Formats: sequence, C-alpha cells, structure tokens
Amino acid sequence: MPHISTTAPVHVVGGGLAGSEAAWQLAERGHDVVIHEMRPALGTEAHKTDRLAELVCSNTFKSTETSNAHGLLKAEMRLLGSMILECADQARIPGGSALTVDRDAFSTAVHHRVGAHPRIVVERGEVCSLPSPGIVATGPLTSSALANTICQQLGVQSLAFYDAIAPIVAYDSINHDVVFRASRYGKETMEGEGDGAYLNCPMTREQYESFLDALTLADQAAAHQFDSVPYFDGCMPAEEIARRGRESLRFGPMKPVGLTDPRTGREAYAIVQLRMEDRGGRMWNLVGFQTRLRYPEQQRVFRMIPGLENAEFLRFGSIHRNTYLNAPAALSPHLAVKDAPTTLFAGQLTGVEGYTESTATGLLAAINLSRLMSGRGPALPPATTMLGALYRYLREADPRHFQPMNANFGLVDELGVRVKDKRAKKEQLAARALEHMTLWRDAL
Repeated sequence: MPHISTTAPVHVVGGGLAGSEAAWQLAERGHDVVIHEMRPALGTEAHKTDRLAELVCSNTFKSTETSNAHGLLKAEMRLLGSMILECADQARIPGGSALTVDRDAFSTAVHHRVGAHPRIVVERGEVCSLPSPGIVATGPLTSSALANTICQQLGVQSLAFYDAIAPIVAYDSINHDVVFRASRYGKETMEGEGDGAYLNCPMTREQYESFLDALTLADQAAAHQFDSVPYFDGCMPAEEIARRGRESLRFGPMKPVGLTDPRTGREAYAIVQLRMEDRGGRMWNLVGFQTRLRYPEQQRVFRMIPGLENAEFLRFGSIHRNTYLNAPAALSPHLAVKDAPTTLFAGQLTGVEGYTESTATGLLAAINLSRLMSGRGPALPPATTMLGALYRYLREADPRHFQPMNANFGLVDELGVRVKDKRAKKEQLAARALEHMTLWRDAL
C-alpha cells in the first residue's frame, strides 16, 4: 500500500453529519483537514441555516437501547469515539429511550467544535470534483455539478436520484405454512437450487378486495416540497396503482399468472411476491410495494397479506428524493472509487438510511482514509457487528435491485444457536457485537 504524506491536507466534501464526523476523526488522527460546505453560497430547499450538521427532517437519532438495531449501532460508534454522538448527548432533550436533541443546540455544538479544531479549515462554496485524498459526504441533496462529475467518473448507472423503497420483512417472521416458494413459469430460479427464487403469498378474491380497500384508504406520510418525486412506472406507490382501478394491482405487482401453488395445483386470485434481499436469506422484500404510507399504516395494511400476519418489518417502504450510489456496483468494500482508493464516500450518498447510519459511515471512512495515508490497508469491522454488517450489505447486495438500507438485525451474522425469544436473541446479538467491535477497535 503506497504511503501518502500526512502533511497533505485531506478534503472532506459536505458538512452534514457524516462529513463533520469524518473531518473531526481525521483531525484527531493528526491530519490537516479542509471541510467544504456549499451553504450559504449554494443553498438547498431543506436547510435553513449555514451551520454544519443541520438536522432537516427529524430531531431524533432513534433508540439508545442495544436490543434495538439503531441503539446497537450507536453503542458501537461510542466505542470508536463518535464526536457527533457526544454533541447529541450535550443537546439531548426528553424523548424516552430515544436520543432526541434540540436541533439548534446540536448543530451549534457540532459547528463550533469542528470550526474550532486547530487542524480543520471550513471552506464555503460548491465543489465539483472528487478529492484525493478525501471523502465525499454530500448526502441526498448533492449538487447537480458534483452529481454529474460522479456520473462521469463512476458511470451513468452508478447514481440514482430517488428512493422507491419497498418494505423488508424478517424471514423467520413469515408464516411458511401459508406462503410457497416458486418463480413465475419456473423461471428465475436461484443458482444451485431447484426451488423458485420468490416466496409467494396467495390471496383469494375476498382477501384481495379487503386488502385493496385498506391500502387505498390508509393514511399517507406528508411529503416535503424538496422531497417531491415525479411518479412513473418504476416508482409508482402501490396505493397509487390501486387507485387506478380495482384490477390494477392484479395486472401489476400482484399478478398471479405463472405461479401455481404446489399444495392446490391452482393459481391464486392474486399474489404478493417476496424477493430475497441478502445472501443469507434473512431479509425479504415485498416486490413492487414501494409506498408513501405512514409506518404504522404499513404494518397494519401489509400484515393483511396472507403469510405476513406476524411480519417483523426490518425496513419500511418510502419514496423520496435521494441521491445515492449503487455501492455494490460502483465502490470498493471500504466505499472508495475502485481505481482511486483514497477517494472515499460516506453518508447517505453510499446507500445508507438514517442519521446514525450516515454518521457511522463518516466515522469509518475517516479511520480508513487515515490508515491508507499511513501506508496501511483499509479495515472493516466483522459482520457480527451492526456497522460491519451494514458495510457487508453495501458490498454484497445485488446491484440490479440495490436500494438504500438502514440498520437492522437481519443484516448481522446469526448466533449459530436457536433462540426463540426475539428480545433475548437481540440482546445476545448485541452483546456479541459490542465484544467483537471492542476487539476490532483494539486491534487497529
């Protein structure tokens, strides 16, 4: 691994959560850092101030309990010395077990802490090229000029500009007495397996009609003006398809043709298909069910699907504006340009969802860039940790169906022993993760 002079300044593009964390971590490791923030020279429809790490959509970093995936990820980040979480603790307001903050106090704390660091310079203005050595953490509102540069260097197909996300459910929460495995007309079978690549939830006419009524009447989440996405067939919400006519879903994502239930020898009236989301088969995607429904409504309505009565939702569906990379196709395992290992990406641009996940990638990007600049190779936590499992998803997901992912226990390696109680299982997974993250940190 080539040695890069540590006297060369490192450029971090983007002053959000990931960029601020990355800049701080690099400076603390002895690097001179220039963090570039385009505001206020070039504003966005979402931001209201020119401060670093301004929170625009929510004021919560979600749960602090390690039996919750987001809580576990935060615990891992604390082991790695996250500055963002220290500022969040200082700005915390009552929110039960959630890490909820005063937005102004939080962004002010981060802004002052980063700006006052003797090794960090904050520069205002748009950056239109990829830095090396450096980290790009410009988030879902990446400027058009920089997005064009990314497309030119990584390929047009590397970048998406909206999320059309379907819910994901845990495999062990599916009722396998109801669903059956098959592919349409016996095609698209998985390599090395005789069964079909999809799990199929069959519906009678009565079940379909009831589901349709619930879907079309369910409460939708309000969209921000900057979140508006022009609907076309590739990202049409399931509820909008349903409103086009009573048969629209049956001739779209719920078409039953070519899918024979081996138990009855007949086709169902309608079918909801589930597609494997990870190589381990622990997460399954509701094919074609991208949606704008509020999260409680998604649980209520989608649990009406036969076989999903007790479904555990690992990720809810959504549709919103979001610039993100097709990480498994375009980036290296440590989320760098494949032929430029010291140009790394972090934050939502990499295909993670959520404040905590974005910050965590900024932290790990800084660790790896510092290692690369001192002649060492990049290092990734094991997939028994939440952060390591999230990075594994970003490198191993199917590029043809890649969608952003949040932290969830379906990502991490199984325990190897069966634990029936779900909370007890998550507690054991969390204990193992923190032990392994501590060992990984110490080994660095």
